[in-house]
Amino acid sequence: MNQYLVVGIVFLVIVALLAANKKLVETLKNIYKIEELRKRVIYTIGLLLVYRLGSFIVIPGINPNALGEGSALASQLEGNGLLGLLNVFSGGAFGNAAIFALGVMPYITASIIIQLAGMMIPAVQKLQKEGESGRRKMNQWTRLLTIIVLVIQGPAYIANLYHQVPGAFVYGNSFGFIAYATTILIAGTMFIMWLGEKITDKGIGNGISLIIMIGIVARLPHALLAEVNARFQTASGSAIMLILELALLFLVFMATIALVQAVRKVPVQYAKRIVGNKQYGGVRQYIPLKMNAANVMPIIFAQALMFIPALFTGTAFAAAFSSMTGFWYNFTLAVLVIAFTYFYTAIIINPQMMADDMKRNGGFIPGVKPGKQTVNYIDTIMTRITLPGSIFLAIVAILPALAMKFLGIQQAFAYFYGGTSLL
Repeated sequence: MNQYLVVGIVFLVIVALLAANKKLVETLKNIYKIEELRKRVIYTIGLLLVYRLGSFIVIPGINPNALGEGSALASQLEGNGLLGLLNVFSGGAFGNAAIFALGVMPYITASIIIQLAGMMIPAVQKLQKEGESGRRKMNQWTRLLTIIVLVIQGPAYIANLYHQVPGAFVYGNSFGFIAYATTILIAGTMFIMWLGEKITDKGIGNGISLIIMIGIVARLPHALLAEVNARFQTASGSAIMLILELALLFLVFMATIALVQAVRKVPVQYAKRIVGNKQYGGVRQYIPLKMNAANVMPIIFAQALMFIPALFTGTAFAAAFSSMTGFWYNFTLAVLVIAFTYFYTAIIINPQMMADDMKRNGGFIPGVKPGKQTVNYIDTIMTRITLPGSIFLAIVAILPALAMKFLGIQQAFAYFYGGTSLL
C-alpha cells in the first residue's frame, strides 16, 4: 500500500508543478483558442492513441496469457539489456507479442543504412543534392529497405518467442504460421510509419519521434512502481534513496535541457540598401548554431547498431556486448554516439548553403570574407562546439547503465536517466 501511495504522491507533485506553471497554462489556453492548432493537437493525440491500442493487440495464434509475469519471455526482457531496451522502445509491444512488436526500429535501421550509403555511393550522394525530389526518392528507398529488414527480423522474433514460450503458440510453429505472423509484423511496422508520416504532415512535431516518445513514456508508471517496490523491500533507507533518485533525475533533466538549448550565436551584418525613401538592412543579426544539432538521432542510431552483436548468439563477441552495464557495451555505445553526432550534424548543417544564403541577401560575418572563408569559419565553429556536445550526449547515452551499476536502480526505471528516454 505504501508503494502505491508514494507513486500517487509523486504524480500529484508533478501535476501540481505543471499546473503552477503560468506559462504552460497560457500555452494550453492559446492552443484551445486557435482552431487550426487545436485540430492539429487533437489529430496527433488521436493517432498516438491508435498506436497505443495496437501495442496490445496480440498476433492471432499467440496465447497472451502465456506471456505474463513469470514467463521465460518476461524474465528474458528483464535480464537482457538489449531486448529490454527494444521492449521499452516499442512501448511494451515487444513483450506483448503485439502486431506492433517490432516498432520503428527496422525503419531506423534502414535509415542508417541509407545515410551511410550516402557517404560511400556516388548515386546516393547525387540524390541527396537534388532537393525535394531526391528526398522523396530516398524516402521510397528507405521504405523498401525497411521491408527487407522486416523480412529478416520478423522470423527471428517469432523464433525467439517460440524458444522462450512454446506453449503460447496455439497452432504450433509451422512454416505457414511464421509466414503469416511475419506478414502481420511487416504490416504493423509499415502502419506505424504511416502514422508517423501523417502526424508529421497534419499533426504537431516529428511523427516518428513522438511515437518513440509515447512508447517510452507509457512505461514510466510501471517502471516507477517497480522501483518503489524494490526500494521498500530493503531493510532501511528506502524512502531516502527514492528521494535521492528523484532529485538526481531532476538534475539530469536540467542538465539535458541546458544541452538541448545551448547555442553559439554567430553575428551576421547586413549591408545597407536604400529603396526609394526607405532604408533596408544595416542591422546585425545572429545565426544560432546548436551545440547538439543532431538532437536524439545519434543515440537512436548507435543503440540500433548495438543490437547487431545479439545476432551472434553463443559467441564470445555476443557475450561481451550482452550486458547493458558491461564496459565494452558502454564504451562502444559512447564512441558510436560521438561518431554519429558528427555524422548527423554534417548532414543537417550545410555551411556552404548558409554562406550562399548570406551572400545572396547581402549579409556577411564581421571580419570574415564572404565565400570560401565564411564556409570554413562556420565549419570550424561547428566542429568545435559539436565536440563537447557529442561527449555530453555520449554521457547521456550511458547514464542508465551507470544508474544501474552504481546506484542499484531497477533497469526499467534507469532507462529514464538517459538515452532516448530522457531526450
